[in-house]
Amino acid sequence: MALTQSHHYWMAEALRQARKGLYSTPPNPRVGCVIVAEDKMVSAGWHGYTGGPHAEVNAINAADIPIGTDFYVTLEPCSHHGRTPPCVDALIEAKPARVIVAMQDPNPQNNGRGLEILRDHGIEVITDVLGPEARELNRGFVKRMEQGLPFVSVKMACSLDGRSALKNGISQWITAKPARRDVQLQRARASAILSSAQTVLDDDPSLNMRLSKQDLKQIFEVRHPARVIVDSRLRLSGHEKVFSTKGEIWIYTLSRDEDKKERLAASGAALIELEADESGHISLPALMRDLADRGINEVHTECGQRLAGALLSLGLADQVVLYLAPHLLGSQARGGFDLGELTDMEQRQTCSIRDIRQVGDDLRLTFNVN
Repeated sequence: MALTQSHHYWMAEALRQARKGLYSTPPNPRVGCVIVAEDKMVSAGWHGYTGGPHAEVNAINAADIPIGTDFYVTLEPCSHHGRTPPCVDALIEAKPARVIVAMQDPNPQNNGRGLEILRDHGIEVITDVLGPEARELNRGFVKRMEQGLPFVSVKMACSLDGRSALKNGISQWITAKPARRDVQLQRARASAILSSAQTVLDDDPSLNMRLSKQDLKQIFEVRHPARVIVDSRLRLSGHEKVFSTKGEIWIYTLSRDEDKKERLAASGAALIELEADESGHISLPALMRDLADRGINEVHTECGQRLAGALLSLGLADQVVLYLAPHLLGSQARGGFDLGELTDMEQRQTCSIRDIRQVGDDLRLTFNVN
């Protein structure tokens, strides 16, 4: 096998290891490590949960590692003390010949320092092997480190004529069970599920993640995303279904009504006051910055047309996941995205198709927001 092919082969295996932490590692990045000697795998490891051993340490501890091996790591080994010691120390002690890295760590605490330390100890370092794939796996962590914002995936279920709910607001259920189960997988990889008070009042959803660790094929307990609800006037009563299901609830508001706050806090919610934007609504950019400050890597939305449209209009959405059901709801039903009145085609929101696949009787279309 040619050298470049070999690097790609083993890094692809390291990425496969990293994906084992898809549902359990946030706010940490998903990282995998494969140790290779004479083009044969000696050991492998992955990072399973925050505070647990990192991928490199798990791989080193899984077998007797001979001197002069190749380490394939999907993210630059850390060089700083956090909840665990620096991984570069463990690598230096293992005395590898080479460390092959998919991408540099965007965390300012590291960001090339780990690679520099390895080189200073005479270890050859090769970078940018399957880098785009590694960035995609940690898209939320990368964006939070580089921009101070989470990766936002706007999910919407629509009929063939682009309608997301009936005129009276009812939207359950546009799609069939297989698509709804697929949505649960989308929720499971997210750090937070974002909705609005209006959606909660209209649909009374649980907004929780209902898959077990067996369903997700993971060995660690299920990590429930935080439920984030935009409720500027605190219209929720605290008796809605979302308050009776497992998981944190964060309510973002403009209200300073202490009685309402106490009522919702008694129902288990954390109340977070934010500033208003120029139109008097909650500032969504400020909300996203606050979520990032709280360690939220990826946001999955379960909201109506107004909040979905606002996220797109403000440039806060990174992708749209559209579940298209083979139904027609007619012109009186609500549309999918409220972008306000557009008077020129140049004002339209453009997207690029990333993936199309059938899920049961429905289609799932994934778009990158341009």
